[in-house]
Amino acid sequence: MNLIRAILLLIFFITPLKANTIYNIIRIPNLEIYEINTKNKLKYFYATAPFRLGTQKNIICSNPDKNDLEIKYKTIYKNLSKYSYDYLKKINLKYIVMCENLSISELYTAGIPDNIMKTLILDIKFNEDYFERVIHHEVFHIIYLQHKEIFNDQEWLEFNDSGFKYAECSTCTEKIGLEQYEKTKGFFTEYSKTTASEDMAEVYSHMIYLKKHEINKVRKLDSILNNKISYIESKIKQIDNSFIF
Repeated sequence: MNLIRAILLLIFFITPLKANTIYNIIRIPNLEIYEINTKNKLKYFYATAPFRLGTQKNIICSNPDKNDLEIKYKTIYKNLSKYSYDYLKKINLKYIVMCENLSISELYTAGIPDNIMKTLILDIKFNEDYFERVIHHEVFHIIYLQHKEIFNDQEWLEFNDSGFKYAECSTCTEKIGLEQYEKTKGFFTEYSKTTASEDMAEVYSHMIYLKKHEINKVRKLDSILNNKISYIESKIKQIDNSFIF
């Protein structure tokens, strides 16, 4: 009798407790489960109402349109399915939060990584032309944050021409273009020139997104990018030797 009563109480309370349980796990309010039974064990949540995060509440995102969510989830799932459970465990990524109009300090952004909470927030309304590639860009930031001891910014700087300097920060410049250069000259995009970590993320995302023959063509024509690609390959192998770009 007590067991039956417990089951009935669980059924009665499961709906109101769901959002609270998610909040207790990743500290983001107003979320519900979208999909948690995935092959690589990534758990997908979506915003049911706008939320604010951060000590200054400067991270803001809105609840997505249900039709947009259905379409973009398929795209996100397809891209993140490339990563195995073992790989995700090593880079410390477990939860994906989907919302729209994501901003930090009033600056719109494609994603916000949090390796401590094992969470990546993605803006499903981000520019359609670059959306798939940007998913992997943001995954790299999770990797970089989790394995800072592996990635050496100073080593990376030495790949560039001696006269080149990155900006002070990724938001301290107007170099925000994400369109791939036809002539790369050491950088895949204008945004690559903001900071070393953003440059690494752009290299990583292109390595994932582009076809193998396209990457090989870049390596053949651009010695700087060839060195950068080799660097990212070697560092990822240190994290997971079985990973294949």
